[in-house]
This record gives sequence, C-alpha cells and structure tokens, in this order.
Amino acid sequence: MTTTAGPQALLMQLLDPSNRADPYPVYRQILDGGPIQMPESNLVVFSSFQDCGDVLRHPSSASDRLKSTVAQREIAKGAEPRPFGQPGFLFLDPPDHTRLRRLAQQAFAPKRVRALEADVVAMVDGLLDQVSGDSLDAVADLAYPLPVAVICRMLGVPIEDEPQFSRASALLAQGLDPFITFTGELPDNFADRMSAGHWLRGYIAGLVEERRTAPREDLISALIAAEEDGDQLTTDEIVATCNLLLIAGHETTVNLIANAILAMQREPGHWAALAEDPDRAATIIEETLRYDPPVQLAGRTAGEEMTIGGVTVPKGDTMMLLLAAGQRDPSAFGQPDTFDPDRDDLRHLAFGHGVHFCLGAPLARLEARVALTAVTRRFPRATLAAEPPYKPNVTLRGMASLPLAL
Repeated sequence: MTTTAGPQALLMQLLDPSNRADPYPVYRQILDGGPIQMPESNLVVFSSFQDCGDVLRHPSSASDRLKSTVAQREIAKGAEPRPFGQPGFLFLDPPDHTRLRRLAQQAFAPKRVRALEADVVAMVDGLLDQVSGDSLDAVADLAYPLPVAVICRMLGVPIEDEPQFSRASALLAQGLDPFITFTGELPDNFADRMSAGHWLRGYIAGLVEERRTAPREDLISALIAAEEDGDQLTTDEIVATCNLLLIAGHETTVNLIANAILAMQREPGHWAALAEDPDRAATIIEETLRYDPPVQLAGRTAGEEMTIGGVTVPKGDTMMLLLAAGQRDPSAFGQPDTFDPDRDDLRHLAFGHGVHFCLGAPLARLEARVALTAVTRRFPRATLAAEPPYKPNVTLRGMASLPLAL
C-alpha cells in the first residue's frame, strides 16, 4: 500500500493532457505501487484487475454519489445535491436502480437490438459512400457520426438537431472526469457543462411530452409505454434515462470503434485479417475493450466499511477504479501491453460487472462489428497517416481525429 505524495502526483498526471495519447506508463506506475489511500480526501484508488473486479462485484459498492462522505460534506455547506437533476439509473443503487433498469431494459430487448442491424449497416454504408479521395478520418467520417445517428434514430430526434446533441454529449462526457476529486477545484468549462446539461434535459422533456400525446416507433415512446406490475417511468426518469443513454451510448462507442481501428493499424496484420474474415470482428472488439477501453475509470462509494485487496475502505469513502490499468495487469494477463485478439482468455471489465453491467453493451458491439468489418473490407490497404490527437476527456478517453491514408 502506498500513502506518500508520489502516488498523488501520479494521479494528477492522469489529468495532464500531455499524457492523454498514452496514459499507460502512468497507469503501470500506479499499478506497481498498489492501492492508494488518501484519507484526507476520503479516497481510495484501486488499479489491479482483481481489486477493480472485487469492488464492482461487492454488495456494499454504491453508485449513488450522495452516499459519499465528500458529497454529504458539500451538501452540508449548501451545495445542491443533484445539480443536473434526476440521475440516470447507472448512478443509482437498488432498489431504485433495479426498478428503473428493469423498465428501461424492455426498450433494449435482444429482438429490438437485432432489429436495428439493417439500419446500422445502411448508416455505415452511407457514411463510407461519402468518403472521396485518398484519405479518411476514421473518427469524423465514421466512428463519431454513427453512434449519434443510431441513438438519435432510436430516440426519435430530428436529424437536424443531431449537431446540438453532439455538442451537449461532448461537454457532458467531460463531467465524468475526476477533476474535482483530484484537485478540489471546478474545471474551467463547468458553466458550459451545466448549460449543456440543462439544455439537453429540457429538449428531451419536450420530446417526452410530444410522445405522450403522439407516440411513435421510437425509444422514448417505448419508455413511456414500459410498464411492469402497474409501475411506469415518470417524465423525469425518462429524461434521465435518455440523457444517460445518449452520453454513455455515444461517446463510448465512438471510442470503441476508433480505438479498434488504431490498434489494428499499429499491427496491420489484424487489419488485413479482418478484411478477409469478418468473423474476426468479435475478438477484435473484445480485445480492444481490454487493451484500450473506452471507459478508463469508474467510481464507487463504500456503502459500508469494506475490505478490498487487504485495504480497509471506511464507509462513505470514494473508490476510484483504474480499469485501464487493471486490464494491463501482468498478474491477470500474459503480455498485457500487446494487442492480441487471439489470446486464449479474452476478458475485461469495460462494460462493468454485476447489477450495473452496461445495458447498451449488445448495441455497442453491434455498431462496432458493422463499422469495423465494413471499413476494413472497403479499404483493405488503409494505413495510419499521422499520429492522432486526443480529446481532453480522461474517463471517456478518445481521439479527436484518426487520419488514414487509403
């Protein structure tokens, strides 16, 4: 266990934009040092694969931030408990989480996801049809527009409003970064994030009211109709659920597709192999989720005193899980820094674990499979044209662009 100032400096390096392109050496240093305890901040940081998995599975792990000592201290000082309103069910615990997820998952039934495949194929083909010349930005031309088009199609959002959705999604994704946790200060664009959050909630609330009087074949109408034992979602709950699905389902899938493309470009044999055999897409995706996960960090609160990896976590302390570090853990994976879709034991924590396992995982896998098989088939000789720049996001780390030469 490490308790000196050194680990705190390493944590701050994760926020440093200069490390965004390759944070893995920093993760490895943290992993080698073991769990980090910061009692003055009511924070414990876990980085091994075993410890991260144990926290995700532990019955006392809470996702509701209001259960944390830090949140309660801020509320006692007058802070607003939920500045963005009703949270999505990802940030709630049973029984509230159980109820909301059970109702929401009706709209993500396997048959509904399978029914989307033809639309996703058409969207990908349409995006790649627009590529002209000898270059492709795999983010701007494919990975970014596809998930937002899919989620907007699912929600029933007019196509002309997609740019506003994209801007709000990008700003709110930054709200998942542990900036306040590590620095104790608000980020410079906090006001912009708040504004984006209020706009998005108001916009979705308006769509909900429209669908209550004129239902359509879309996700919002399905959430309104979802009912079990006489229980239905309220407008605030539907808005929070759609808000969650937009941010979690958009930014993460962008990163999954782009990260897989980059990993294959760095090892071109995988690109050529997928172009020849589309059945390889499944293992390419699962190894990407381990090797370069779209969600790098996760947070939990100790609902009761817990013991993880020999470390006692007091009730109310926040637990930061460095998933990206754990999935490069040499005690859990052979040659962890090698991208190897053919490894014998493909496993990861990229979609979480336990009751909070990602509801949209099948949809993300579908979108990634269609996109990756199509782009490698269309452009089998594509090569990396330049090193990609990265967005500022820490938690949902991803590229701003990915230039390929065709």
